Order: sequence, then C-alpha cells, then structure tokens
Amino acid sequence: MGPQESEMAAAAVEVSGVTVRVPGRALLDEVDWRVGFGEHWVVLGPNGAGKTTLLSIAAAVRHPSSGTAAVLGNRLGRVDLRELRRRVGLVAASQRLVDEQLMEGEGLTAHTVVLTGHTGSSAPLWDRYGPAERERAEALLADLGCKDLADRPFAVCSQGERARVRVARAMMAQPALLLLDEPFAGLDLPAREDLIGALETLAQTRVALTTVLVTHHLEEVPATTTHALLMRDARVLAAGPVAEVLTADLASACFGRPLSLGRRDGRWHAHALRAR
Repeated sequence: MGPQESEMAAAAVEVSGVTVRVPGRALLDEVDWRVGFGEHWVVLGPNGAGKTTLLSIAAAVRHPSSGTAAVLGNRLGRVDLRELRRRVGLVAASQRLVDEQLMEGEGLTAHTVVLTGHTGSSAPLWDRYGPAERERAEALLADLGCKDLADRPFAVCSQGERARVRVARAMMAQPALLLLDEPFAGLDLPAREDLIGALETLAQTRVALTTVLVTHHLEEVPATTTHALLMRDARVLAAGPVAEVLTADLASACFGRPLSLGRRDGRWHAHALRAR
C-alpha cells in the first residue's frame, strides 16, 4: 500500500517543536523534522542523543510532551493508532517477533514468521493467511536475499538471517513507512553487508516506500540514503540531503571529536583524527 492521494500534500513524518520529557531531563528538546514521501533517511548521533525516542514518535508508539507530530498525514492524538501502526513497519534488534515458547516448541519457520507480519501477531493466525499472503511472504524473502531460509526454523537462523527476516516481516503489511532502529546490532561484517544490500534493494524496487534508519555508524548507511539527520543532546544538529549533512565538520560536532569522512561507491566511512 503506497501513500494515499490525500497524504501526498503532507509528509511521511512531520514533527514541529516536539519535546519529550521524563523526570529530570528531556529526551527530545524542541525538535523539528520533516520526512517526505519516497525519501530514505539515516538518523545518526551518539548514545543518548534522542534517536530512538524520535523514532518512537514516528512509529506512533509515543506521544510528545509538547509540540505536534504527524505520521502519514495523521496528527498523533487525532487518529486511530491501531490503524495507523498497520501502515508503519518497525524493525528493531531487540524486537521479539513471535512467542518464544511457540517458536522453540513448534519450530516455526522463517516463512511463518514473515506471515505473522500480515496480522501483526506474535503467533500464527492460520485462517488469515491465504495463497496471496503466502506468495507475498515468499517474494519478500526472495527480495531480501533469504529465499533459501523459507523452511528453516527461525530459532536456528543466524543473527544476520534473522535481521533480514525481520525486515521481510515488517514489509508484509505493505507499509508506506519503514522504520529501522539499529537493525545491525550484533551483526558481523558479512551479515551487515547482506542487510545493507537488502535495504538498498528495497529502496530501488519500491519507489513509494519511505525509510528511516537509526544507527551509530556511518559504515552502516546504505548507498540509497537520500537524507541525513544528526542529533546531539536531544536536539537536531543538522538535517537535509545526505551529501550536505554528512560532512567532516558536522559529523565532528555531532560525535564530539575530530573526524575524517570519506565516501566510496556511495558508502560512507569515518575515523577519528589523531592529535599530532
């Protein structure tokens, strides 16, 4: 499902003056941010910068303490959140996809785990999965480079394989917006590269899809990324087209140390500059 015509005049995500407070501190402080449809954003910053909190607003799982937030053209506080969340795919390394006892006891396959994304359930609802849903799950596994995993028990899949299955599951409901919260956590280099390649394929083959990726590392930024948001101390440091934002000066200010940045074949890399 792509964005509705009524949404096209709006943005995929738009926050204005958003602050999120908890006792003693602000997790977000007067944040403004706009994500257009079809854009692919990366959100970067050190630990505690507010990245995951901002993503929780975009996922419609948290409301701001002050300010306004709209997702897919719907202002939070004035929309049925259950319906809205069906149109937002969320992937997080810490996310528990299926009931763990069921997964271990019945050996649920990767294909079945992807199917549960259609119903957003933690256990399969078999009467809700027809031929179309089963075919879509197979196609998504193929698109994400893990077609051969379809019949493998999810419990024995590697961390990298699970990461791609998580993305396939999030895409089952055909979301207009895909949010990825540190999906590379715990992955080795080959698994990281496989997942980056899968995300690049999604961006290239689904032109209506909007994505937001939260990460700490520039090496994890896909080549298909169009925009970047840098955060520090619960505020936005810079936001805009990726080539304008991912500069050595801005990245150094974001991470609090002098950095050298480079780009090759569309991919970024960075290292700290040593004092001489």
